[in-house]
Amino acid sequence: MGYIEQSLAASNMEAIPEAKLNENGEPILYAYSSWLKEHPSALEHFEEMMNTAEGKEIVVFLDYDGTLSPIVDDPDQAHMSDAMREAVRKIAHYFQTAIISGRSRNKVFHFVKLENVYYAGSHGMDICTPLGSSRYGDNKNQTKITDEKGNELIHFHPARGYSHEINKILEDLKRKTKSIKGSMVEDNNFCISVHYRRVKNEKDVGILKQMVQSTMKAYPDFIISGGKKVMEIRPNVKWNKGHALKYLLDALTSGSNENVLPVYIGDDRTDEDAFKAIGEIGQGFPIIVSSTVKETKASYSLRDPTEVMSFLHLLAKWKKSLQGKANK
Repeated sequence: MGYIEQSLAASNMEAIPEAKLNENGEPILYAYSSWLKEHPSALEHFEEMMNTAEGKEIVVFLDYDGTLSPIVDDPDQAHMSDAMREAVRKIAHYFQTAIISGRSRNKVFHFVKLENVYYAGSHGMDICTPLGSSRYGDNKNQTKITDEKGNELIHFHPARGYSHEINKILEDLKRKTKSIKGSMVEDNNFCISVHYRRVKNEKDVGILKQMVQSTMKAYPDFIISGGKKVMEIRPNVKWNKGHALKYLLDALTSGSNENVLPVYIGDDRTDEDAFKAIGEIGQGFPIIVSSTVKETKASYSLRDPTEVMSFLHLLAKWKKSLQGKANK
């Protein structure tokens, strides 16, 4: 089929840079090579993966930052490339596709600008689909609306009762952290992100973290989690990207779990909940985006957004070839 040769050319695996020793005194290059044995490249193992996928209903789930776009200093400038947008558009042509992000749903749509993709913002606490889910949702948090085109949609907001407190926390954090140069407090609707990638002074980073932790003592119904140079503040509700994945699978597919094969690609700690959910389902491909060693529940890996784009192109091409055979 030719996928292996193409994927190797796209992955540029030989370009792994020489690295320093890690905290255990091991060369990071060696450690990463060892890590790849446990989390092999989804590009190099593409045909092997697809051999188990034929006859299944594949649903594609994608994180945004660090997966479809590079991590940048200014989160407002995390634009995806036109080439990546085209890759996602193609994949959504062949498969039900959803983006699950910590950003607000509207913000992710502003970046992606694709109508044939479903969006779940605020770490899955803001979902919009045509049908909703009777299995994982509830009537209290599902609201039926009609959009400007006359389409009926279901909004699912499991943290809707926390909006007043979220707005208050947002005001408190913006006021208290404005003295920390380079910090940014981002409103993501049902969660708040405190970014410190542009804070140059490590002492200021420590002060910022203490400010956030001190502020949140007044809000016991919220939790703080970490990410890549960011603190995420969310309502302490039993809902995460893993729950969102299951909700969307139920809302977007008609088959049983035995016939559905989720593919989830993400790079951060919050994506681990989705990887775990795939493990609970018992089949699917959890794929971590990382060029360094990290603990993960993912089965496969991709190094960066460039490899993500290569994988999406391969997946679309594979599906197109199957359809071509079926039509002969």
